Amino acid sequence: MRLAVLLLLVGATPHAPAQAQPTAYPNKPIRMIVPLAAGGPSDTTARIVAPKLSEAIGQNVIVDNRPGASGIIGTEIGLKSPPDGYTILLVSNTIALNPAIFRKLPYDNERDMSPVSLLAATPYTLNVHPSLPAKSIKELIALAKARPGELNHASAGAGTGPHMAMEWFAQRSGIKIQQIVYKGGGPAMIDFLAGQTQLNLTNMITAMQHVRTGRIRALAVSSLKRSPVAPDIPTIHESGVADFDEGGQHGIVAPAALPKEVLGKLHAAIVIAMRSPEIVKRLGEDGSSVVANTPEEFRALIRRETAKWTQIVKTTGLPLQ
Repeated sequence: MRLAVLLLLVGATPHAPAQAQPTAYPNKPIRMIVPLAAGGPSDTTARIVAPKLSEAIGQNVIVDNRPGASGIIGTEIGLKSPPDGYTILLVSNTIALNPAIFRKLPYDNERDMSPVSLLAATPYTLNVHPSLPAKSIKELIALAKARPGELNHASAGAGTGPHMAMEWFAQRSGIKIQQIVYKGGGPAMIDFLAGQTQLNLTNMITAMQHVRTGRIRALAVSSLKRSPVAPDIPTIHESGVADFDEGGQHGIVAPAALPKEVLGKLHAAIVIAMRSPEIVKRLGEDGSSVVANTPEEFRALIRRETAKWTQIVKTTGLPLQ
């Protein structure tokens, strides 16, 4: 009933004529591809959202991890699937980053993608292993300058949002930090917790459980304002790297040419799921803010983020892949 009401509000048609749509959508499970490894923030977000989305749309939503190549492998699979609404893609910042940092991609955002909605936005935390003596951003920068190129950070993958944010932080701070590349945020966090790496910049969804238990030390958050779930952690901006503002974003897209009626039903179900008290509370506990915007707003955001990172890569000399 809630879905039918919201469909009327967003302009979709819950009961299309039989001749226009012989079989009502959806009539079978929906696959949600996650183009990054299990255990990371994208996977965590997908597994929080999928059950509520299943309730809202009336079919099981099955999470399917397809990691590799900075999300490119899974993204290509998702965007080149049939545009019938039965394969959707959970994307992170990489959907906007990849066109800015890779010379060639097997897909084109403008040509191959139907944005559905941005689900939520979350700051990153810049963390150190307790074995590293730095207890603030200023101490970290001083330590890195005293030991140029010796410190390392666990990266979720070359070209991912956290990797690029760390590169930008290092460039803005005038330091050199070695990147240790993993196949996703989950594997990166495992080695970081074990002390195999010294630094980690990651989504608060992944970090906060370990910050609270003292297994890692969060030096700062990447948003301009402190997070309400961790008000004692300063921002990178207030710690001396002025105007540093970056964070994680997760949304749903589908292949291009998705029928308008299907897009409307997907969007309506996502709005219901994301605005449920359970989702707002669960994501809020880890510092995420629910967004649930329109397809047009999400497409505009992806375009802005791609333009921003294209300019950053050009002006900072970050390497193209």
